[in-house]
Amino acid sequence: MARQSFCVRTAVLRGVEALPVVVEVSVSQGIPGVTIVGTPDAAVMESRHRVRCACKACGFDWPLAHFTVNLAPSEVRKTGAGFDLPIAIAILACTEQIPIKDLDGCLFVGELGLEGEVSGIRGLVAYEILAEEQGLTLVAPSGMTSVGSGETRTITHLAQLRQGVGQLPVCEQDNPSSYAAEEAPAHADFADVVDQEMAKRAFVIAAAGNHGLLMVGPPGAGKSMMAKRMPGILSPLSESERAEALLIHSVAGQELDSIRKGQRPFRAPHHAISMGGLVGGGKPMRPGEASLAHRGVLFLDELPEFGPSVLQALRQPLEEHEVRLVRVDGTYVFPSDFLLVAAANPCPCGYLGDPDHTCMCSATRIHQYQSRIGGPLMDRIDVLVDVARPSSSRIIAGERGTSSAQMAEQVAVAREYASWRRAQDGEDRPDRALSVPELRLDSGASATLEGMAKRLGLGGRNIVRIARVARTVADLAEQREVSKDNVMEACAFRTRSSL
Repeated sequence: MARQSFCVRTAVLRGVEALPVVVEVSVSQGIPGVTIVGTPDAAVMESRHRVRCACKACGFDWPLAHFTVNLAPSEVRKTGAGFDLPIAIAILACTEQIPIKDLDGCLFVGELGLEGEVSGIRGLVAYEILAEEQGLTLVAPSGMTSVGSGETRTITHLAQLRQGVGQLPVCEQDNPSSYAAEEAPAHADFADVVDQEMAKRAFVIAAAGNHGLLMVGPPGAGKSMMAKRMPGILSPLSESERAEALLIHSVAGQELDSIRKGQRPFRAPHHAISMGGLVGGGKPMRPGEASLAHRGVLFLDELPEFGPSVLQALRQPLEEHEVRLVRVDGTYVFPSDFLLVAAANPCPCGYLGDPDHTCMCSATRIHQYQSRIGGPLMDRIDVLVDVARPSSSRIIAGERGTSSAQMAEQVAVAREYASWRRAQDGEDRPDRALSVPELRLDSGASATLEGMAKRLGLGGRNIVRIARVARTVADLAEQREVSKDNVMEACAFRTRSSL
């Protein structure tokens, strides 16, 4: 053994980013074995056995020597099985069993099987971003498509390294335009939803202005049916949005095919979800449903059934569009810019206000049920709409309502007009970042909004949010200034007798 030590580059996931780590292996005489230092977790410690079995299965020699593996920097906690491949490469290079050419220009990640096969790990997109930033070639398991401009090589078996890392196949670059030729994803059509034109108008407003939406109505009214159709009226992911969504889903270990094709995420967690499952948490820290819905739709069905503390955890992402979790080892930030769509029954039995059914709930039970949502969260939901049970005769007759294509066209026109309007005003901020005067309310609209605020006792946040919804309504009509009618429609979607 000519070398006493050798270093290989790798990385560790922390939140949605990969931090650089150097694997340093030193060989010495003594009791044969492997010692790993540098704050490893249990999965990293177990890599000693996986690496030894994989090397022997591939025909490499395992010297009777002691290997000390240092993972630097030591202050960063090392988690996951992705250190198997870099540790094995460092040991084989140190014992001169594989060529060392080009190893210093690569970043290695991958989990080893006992027979030497290299398995995939979560977070490959994050590793690729880090490698590109550092000017390195990422060497990772096969089955991925390169999303960046840097070089990525794939490895399926440890024995491939006998010919050197330069002989590994280069991963093909991901070409987003190639997906455009594929058949567009088949979303359920809003035309199947009958007798809900007012609710569809609310969906168009919410989609055009990225406003939170809450539907309230009895069971069987079609609330979930409409929520599942929301992605069908949204535009495909842009290049930047696609990259953000790919990163989050990769770190969380989710499938990436739909994101690669430009489909916006649609997440619908069960109401029994924990706070960590919704906003992120665990060891190691992973993004929650609120971040997995980034640039897409987060649908919360049976909203009052969620835990009150879980729901209140959404206040920060709804306001700041990110989740910030503070732990002993630092602060984790997950992007969380989603379109909230929620559904609720008006009471525990669901029939409060239904002309065809009698509500059996007491006033106390109704109050307790409705108060589970909480005022602070309700303040952050911009569009509220009552959804009544559709006419049975129209359903039986097979009538069709406004289609998703028609609604998508309205949304696209409104968004294009809003972009043109901001460009004319020299404004590069989105409407949700603008103050009420910057939203261009005419005198009639301002007077109407002031009168409604006094009559309903609205706070500052409510006033601003009504003005922003009115701005979206004006964009749908392609109006430069917000009118009185726009404010009245926004107020109609903001106030209701319950919830």
